[in-house]
Amino acid sequence: MLETRSATKPELAINRLLQIAVEVFAEQGYRDATVREICTRANVNVAAVNYYFRSKEGLYTEALVFAFTELNKLYPYQAAEDVGLPPEQRLHLFIQHFLNKLLDDSHLGIPGKLISREIAEPTKALDIIIAKAIIPQCALLEEIILVLLGGQADKMLLQRCVMSILGQCLMFKHSRSIIDRLFPEAIAGPAAIQASSQHIAAFSLAALQQLKPAAECPL
Repeated sequence: MLETRSATKPELAINRLLQIAVEVFAEQGYRDATVREICTRANVNVAAVNYYFRSKEGLYTEALVFAFTELNKLYPYQAAEDVGLPPEQRLHLFIQHFLNKLLDDSHLGIPGKLISREIAEPTKALDIIIAKAIIPQCALLEEIILVLLGGQADKMLLQRCVMSILGQCLMFKHSRSIIDRLFPEAIAGPAAIQASSQHIAAFSLAALQQLKPAAECPL
């Protein structure tokens, strides 16, 4: 039988700091959030930030990494990575998970709010997040698209397809206030979000089918 190890006090303190940091940075942004408030809410000494993260910037960077990790636990991409599934199904699974992640308004969705804030108001930490989290997800989508295009396509076509599919999903997030007023039924609940993800997948698959001859016979 494997032995389970209980978390140590430092590990618990670090985890608590990161959880609260995600909340405070999501609420107030990097510039307005203070280390003192984060430590007060986390019930840890202010010196803990310097000890574990060296600075506010270090804490913020680790909070972003933590936010991505938590979101990927809630909305994992493993199903979309299964090469045994049809590529059409893999694309739908990717879009479904991505859209659910973007539109989670519950307390569990706070990490997504922090990530959206970082993208809108970028700091030096964005490059780290791109390398650790965004590039792997884009690479997965690119790999699925390549299969759907018949296994060959030039790099720029693949990149444009990735941006087109992600852009359809991001529209629901970044234009949320408009969608809530014009087309609220499109994201009214889990079933509506599922239907919207299916639409994006079907729309994208139709476009990829039209692009397939060009991918196979590049000019």
